[in-house]
Amino acid sequence: MKTISNREQMVPGKEILSIAGLVSTSGLNDSHPGRMMQMGSPESIMLQKIPGGNLRALAWLFRLSGKKMTNAARLLAIITVALFYTPAINAAIPNDSYIAGYAAGVLKRDFKLDLPSLTVRDGVITVPVGDLAAQDRTRILQILSEIPGVTAVVALENTNQQILAASSAPDEPGTTESWPTARSPVLPTGILPTGHLFKPLLADPRWAHFSAAYRNYIGENIDGNNNGAVSFGETIPFYRGNLGQSGMQWETGLQAGVFSDFNLDARSNDLINTDFIASVYSSVRAGRFSAFGRVFHQSSHLGDEFLLRTTLERVNLSYEGADLRLSYELPYGIRVYGGGGGIFHKQPSTIKPWLIQYGIEFRSPWRIEFAAMRPILAVDIKNHQQNNWNADVSARAGFQFDNFSAFGRKLQFLGEYFHGNSPTGQFYRERVEYIGVGAHYHF
Repeated sequence: MKTISNREQMVPGKEILSIAGLVSTSGLNDSHPGRMMQMGSPESIMLQKIPGGNLRALAWLFRLSGKKMTNAARLLAIITVALFYTPAINAAIPNDSYIAGYAAGVLKRDFKLDLPSLTVRDGVITVPVGDLAAQDRTRILQILSEIPGVTAVVALENTNQQILAASSAPDEPGTTESWPTARSPVLPTGILPTGHLFKPLLADPRWAHFSAAYRNYIGENIDGNNNGAVSFGETIPFYRGNLGQSGMQWETGLQAGVFSDFNLDARSNDLINTDFIASVYSSVRAGRFSAFGRVFHQSSHLGDEFLLRTTLERVNLSYEGADLRLSYELPYGIRVYGGGGGIFHKQPSTIKPWLIQYGIEFRSPWRIEFAAMRPILAVDIKNHQQNNWNADVSARAGFQFDNFSAFGRKLQFLGEYFHGNSPTGQFYRERVEYIGVGAHYHF
């Protein structure tokens, strides 16, 4: 065995290789004559005697892998820093105790109020306002909603409900159905705020969100009876503000989604169709009433494999449109909505433009504690002028898991049923019926 300095240069014809910074030879077999036996001091490494041919091959391998090892080391360093830095980021996020103390201090300083019944849970402030003047109520809700870390502020009208509120606060922003006496929450304002003033339509087949579902078509279908459906999309508020001292809020932003269907009966799970929807929207909320209006573009595109396997004539379906939906939230988690819209700049030009839409939803205010889940039921109905006002019925039911979320969106497992003209763009003339089950991420 021979010890070589790291600074020593490799000399042709020598039978010993000096490699600075070598820390692993896991790719060599224990019986290999060139395997490194041990690591010496930081200034040296120890190698066995290596025959000349093996020496050249080993040197070539180390030169080839040197850049990859360097990149891997850098990536490992970045990951390590991220892992150690994440707790510091999380520690900087205000917790409920901090928010409660901040809120109590603001109320005492600005309004000379001492409200021991004020509670905070998961960033939602619940505050009694029954004894306050209307103008003071609005100011308090707006100021508290601007505290860092606050996701919503719920105002209790009836002071007799304070004990109930202290023991159980809302589980998500905008959910106050547990207390019929509670007002709808005030959400944070400003650029890129959290939450939405208008809740998503859970049973609408073309509401932008992230989902994956299996669907079994009953009777005849365009392409296979076993389909997979995925959607990728989101509603992103760019700015939210308050309308004077009225307690109303408004927001504006973008909504976009991609909806694709696949034939699971085909050998390569062929793509059938993809719909693209993009829109600019604006919404308002006043108490339990909310409205959502948008101007949108939609286009539809058939999959390559589908076109090769079938003789279906492609429709160049593309149009712009505008619609408006109104929503009202009743006590105990019940919500009703309705609205309509029309399309323009349409291809084919023969498509009739008008549509009406309405539905009902139930989001249980009561949670099944052992599994941290709550029941959900929703029915959405659309009537298109193009289809002689026939009803397209979409129904979904299942559970929302409150402990599983991503980017503030809760995971929902929902069974679904649809009967009517296909929501898949290219096949809007076809009557279909299917049942399915899917996973959805909704706010």
